[in-house]
Amino acid sequence: MVLACALSLTGCATLGERESAASRAALRFEQSVRHADWSRACAALAPQTRQELTESAKTSCVKALPDEQLPYAGALRGSEVYGQQAQVVLNTDTLFLSAFPTGWLITAAGCEPRPRQPYQCKVKGG
Repeated sequence: MVLACALSLTGCATLGERESAASRAALRFEQSVRHADWSRACAALAPQTRQELTESAKTSCVKALPDEQLPYAGALRGSEVYGQQAQVVLNTDTLFLSAFPTGWLITAAGCEPRPRQPYQCKVKGG
């Protein structure tokens, strides 16, 4: 059992611990965006999200991410974890994350809900 827990970052954590870890990752990303620390913000993106951003902008992540004009997201309102996926809701933004061996990474940001449709996100991965 200990070996299995060591092999999986989130597999043996409680739901509350996983929600807290996802929330911390989302808040670190938001803080990086707010302080224009684009290198740190880009490092918090999941690989496919970073790739889609750079390919669509035809430039590096640190140059493309500011152009997305992500909102100042504000304080944490709530988080939910579903297996290896999480949704973190901040005052003015919703972020989606996935668990990776290195921790929770942002798969979508700048997301706004739409009635009876998927969220519309400014930054997302395939």
